[in-house]
Amino acid sequence: MASTRHTNQQGGNTVNTQLTSSVAHPARERKDADGMAVASFLLGLPGLLVLNLVLGPCAIALACTALMKGTQRRGRALLGLALGIADLVILVVTTVANHGVLWQFGG
Repeated sequence: MASTRHTNQQGGNTVNTQLTSSVAHPARERKDADGMAVASFLLGLPGLLVLNLVLGPCAIALACTALMKGTQRRGRALLGLALGIADLVILVVTTVANHGVLWQFGG
């Protein structure tokens, strides 16, 4: 942290002002949120076919985080959220249809 000292000309009072280097950068946060929206879409899409249990929740978490940070790619984040939910629905449906067996090797 940097510290600067200001002196008042009339009263002679000294005021210490602390400047922080960790100032929030809204443009950087929005860019990160846009990246999260795209990542949620890109993880949700292959999750429809493989690794539903891993990719679905990741897509949901990234989409929700991007929406909370105010992404400009709101549609992409919502699509990633929908795909993540669809991943989990497909996982549940295939598990129930196969009587609890996710993968079966052989005949």
